[in-house]
Amino acid sequence: MSEYPAIIFITADQLRKDALSCYGCKAVDTPHLDRLASQGVRFTRAYTNSPWCLPSRTTMLTGLYPHNHRAYSNFRDCQIGPDLPNMYQLLRQNGYRTHHIGKCHYAPVPYNQTRADTTLPYAEFRDYYVSLGIDHLDLQDDKQVSVWFMDDYAQELKAAGYLEAYRAAVWNKEYGKVFAFPAPTQWHPDAWVGRKAVAAIENSPSNQPFFAWISFSGPHFPFDTPDAYLERVHEEHIGTGAYYAGEFDAPDRIHHTSYHRRHGIEGAGAAGRPCKEHPDSYWRELRRRYFGNVALLDDMIDQISAAVEKRFGDNVLIIFTSDHGEMLGNHRLWGKNNCAYEDVLNVPLLVKYPAQLSGSISDAAVMLVDLLPTILDVTGISGPKMDGKPLAETMAQGGHTYTLAEGEGFVSISDGRFKLVRVIRPKGRFLEFFDLEKDPHEFHNLADHPAYAAARLRLQHALIDLFLEDMLP
Repeated sequence: MSEYPAIIFITADQLRKDALSCYGCKAVDTPHLDRLASQGVRFTRAYTNSPWCLPSRTTMLTGLYPHNHRAYSNFRDCQIGPDLPNMYQLLRQNGYRTHHIGKCHYAPVPYNQTRADTTLPYAEFRDYYVSLGIDHLDLQDDKQVSVWFMDDYAQELKAAGYLEAYRAAVWNKEYGKVFAFPAPTQWHPDAWVGRKAVAAIENSPSNQPFFAWISFSGPHFPFDTPDAYLERVHEEHIGTGAYYAGEFDAPDRIHHTSYHRRHGIEGAGAAGRPCKEHPDSYWRELRRRYFGNVALLDDMIDQISAAVEKRFGDNVLIIFTSDHGEMLGNHRLWGKNNCAYEDVLNVPLLVKYPAQLSGSISDAAVMLVDLLPTILDVTGISGPKMDGKPLAETMAQGGHTYTLAEGEGFVSISDGRFKLVRVIRPKGRFLEFFDLEKDPHEFHNLADHPAYAAARLRLQHALIDLFLEDMLP
């Protein structure tokens, strides 16, 4: 039997922290994730390092900020390549067999090549992912990607006879990315990932340490929950999202175009209309299916947890988190592009250490950049210098002084009380500043308020210092 602990690293895509009942959600119950929270450490102030999938996932993979690993965009070619040390390589070099089940998204999707009438080849992307150090890959590279490109899931869905129906629903503009999954539940992308993860755990050899990144595409849009899971949603708690009338009237707000026009955030472009034109009925159905997808995820966690306990006992490190959150109708937006709101940046994080006997709650500010250093710390494996620190060390120090999120033309920094956001785009430059204590929903931009000048300057200096330190030889 291996002396190294098994490592089960589970991520959901675009999962809000407050969509789990262990974080106070009332719209849906998540008993299996609640159980994991009760056994491990539940972090209340865990932050993603990017509001985009690719930069955030690459940060988790490398332990580096996006400006250091340079995969800072969902939209331009910025592959990291196999020469930059990453989670798979470091574990495989120390004897682990590395598995990845589900979404990778370590390379920008060629969105301009997608077609409504066919699903295109995807072998080049799969080969690239494997080159990063993955021994076994079951690829389901995002719900929409599996419609656009023939990944492993799409191939099996096609063989089962359901790919064309799913492709038609995803491309149907009248649905606005909100619809019932058009196939049996067991063929939903998240159910497929759960099934493949259980098989990988059950079939793992006893003489080799085991690592699996189990990467669910849900509850990321399209909001495609099977109808059966809507029964798990508590209708009286769905709501339509918190918003402030007139918030985006001024053109100097980052999401002015997201709200008023058909670009700027996914809810405007992908759904086919400006966000302000969605009625309350649309937001309710979107949220209903989102919470239903969370219930489906929780069922998959139950199956995975049972397999893990049977196969590895207590000799296992389990990490559950999300690459970023989702607006879900708050501010009358959905998606996450250019979003520095807590809805997107403050993610769920549950960590159960090997042989941990009881659960706890940590209010220390931590970041996803800390996850690879944590895995190396628990296993005793040494690695290169990283931007993150082991979670145990970060907690002992009281948490990070500042949390950072970044991406192409975007940066946000916060000390927990105040938040500074800077966005530079070809059509404009934007600066927003929020007082999270007095304005927890982040409705009011205080960037030009004289009473906050000192606090704003302090965050600007902290941001400059961080970048300058990384520019030193």
